[in-house]
Amino acid sequence: MSRPRWEAVGALVDSVRRALFDYVRRQDHPVTREEAADAQGVSRNLAAFHLDKLVEVGLLRARYESPADQPRGRGRTPKVYQASGDDLALTVPERRYELVGEILADAVAEEPTRAGEAAVERAAGRGWAHGQHIAGHLPPGADPAGELAVACLALDGLGFESRPEGAAVVLRNCPFHDLAQRQRQLVCGINHAFVSALLTGLGTAHVTARLEPRPDACCVELSTVDGEE
Repeated sequence: MSRPRWEAVGALVDSVRRALFDYVRRQDHPVTREEAADAQGVSRNLAAFHLDKLVEVGLLRARYESPADQPRGRGRTPKVYQASGDDLALTVPERRYELVGEILADAVAEEPTRAGEAAVERAAGRGWAHGQHIAGHLPPGADPAGELAVACLALDGLGFESRPEGAAVVLRNCPFHDLAQRQRQLVCGINHAFVSALLTGLGTAHVTARLEPRPDACCVELSTVDGEE
């Protein structure tokens, strides 16, 4: 979802709002404010307030739709709500298992005889595409420090938690942590390919990613070509 997941989680703290969300999510049809209010024993206005908050944080979507038995042009068209279809998962520190899962699933399905190599290639493709998507934030002709700052922002947005350490930038969090513990060589190879290609997609000329496994951080770290921060 486009809004921060913390906002969606915070929206579900209220017990009435959470009950309304669960009710709408479990229905096989769009739910009106009146139906939701009756189901939870609250006023229509209170239901409308909470339902619209759930739309605001991306957990529900809404539209105006006339009931099938209402003659066209007769009466007000009610607002109806449905689940957005987005999953909500929150981990601290952040994990991205859906990303590596998609890469591995596509590799196994499309090239089962060389799935490991194919996964690394697909990781590079996903990383490059992500870098290209946000490349507009990198000023033309940026110096090494400027490129490194943009690269760190891009990776922080994916949960890598960059931190300068001397001439390098250590990625303190591995978004694929549990899988890396099970299949370190494969997952670290995927991770390195993804980060390296993301830098290429960003258009960075001075920043490189290298494998530097350590027990308390991601296996990849960044450095500038000339060794400066």
